Amino acid sequence: MAIDPTSVSDPAPSWFTPKRLLVVFCVINMNNVCSDGSGIQGEFDLSNFKDGILSSAFMVGLLIASPIFASLAKSINPFRLIGVGLSVWTLAVVGCGLSVDFWSITICRMLVGVGEASFISLAAPFIDDNAPVAQRTAWLGIFYMCIPTGVAVGYVYGGLVGDGLGWRYAFFGEAILMLPFAILGFVMKPLQMKGMSNAKIIPGSLNEEFSKKDSSYVSYTSNQLSRLGQDIKALLSEKVYVVNVLGYIAYNSVIGAYSYWGPKAGYSIYQMENADLLFGGVTVVGGIVGTIGGSVLWIV
Repeated sequence: MAIDPTSVSDPAPSWFTPKRLLVVFCVINMNNVCSDGSGIQGEFDLSNFKDGILSSAFMVGLLIASPIFASLAKSINPFRLIGVGLSVWTLAVVGCGLSVDFWSITICRMLVGVGEASFISLAAPFIDDNAPVAQRTAWLGIFYMCIPTGVAVGYVYGGLVGDGLGWRYAFFGEAILMLPFAILGFVMKPLQMKGMSNAKIIPGSLNEEFSKKDSSYVSYTSNQLSRLGQDIKALLSEKVYVVNVLGYIAYNSVIGAYSYWGPKAGYSIYQMENADLLFGGVTVVGGIVGTIGGSVLWIV
């Protein structure tokens, strides 16, 4: 007897419950924003201007790739997209460790942003979909709390590994830590995400729209761009979303400048021997208190 494939639902994940998935996402998020080893500026003889460009180069790839990954999630298995993105991230981080000059490491840093985009743009919607309704704000607060925590861990990690083994080994260590999660994105049984097609999606493959014989790569790309444009238009019409984005931009601007230039100022201006540890402690405490406090105020 023939079985209608559309009537067969994907089996529920046997191990990755929503809570365990939250833990996995938090660990990935912390490793994503973990600062890299110090010493690059001195080895490549970079000016402060070039060093500043290098520190923010990943944002180029992140900003370009995030809406693309979010749009592709409607027709490609999101967990496979995360696997692809984290694989790009891992290879790009290794490329940073092997870089030979300013331009090579800058390009690799941009690719790091591309890899990070797949996770950043898809992890939060998964948490929002699968968290208990009464705990949704708390779960998202925990997830976003990992950003300042990861920066703080990066201070300590970058300082210890960079001073002890060299900044290249700091990159290699991050890549090793991320590799299992990249593989996990390809092998784990995914949870369903709202906004995806109800049709059965083969892991790692495109949906029926792309698999039709009369479709072409050009038409598929055109459809994706059209869908992306419609999504962006819809988002810009949401005032709450726009205000939150503007606030998040300000938040990242501050934490980005603080995380990169804070320890450098401590070392060069105040001759602090433990700048990484001090700034890391302040960041993690401030990040935890601020994120949890914001979640509590939002509930109230």
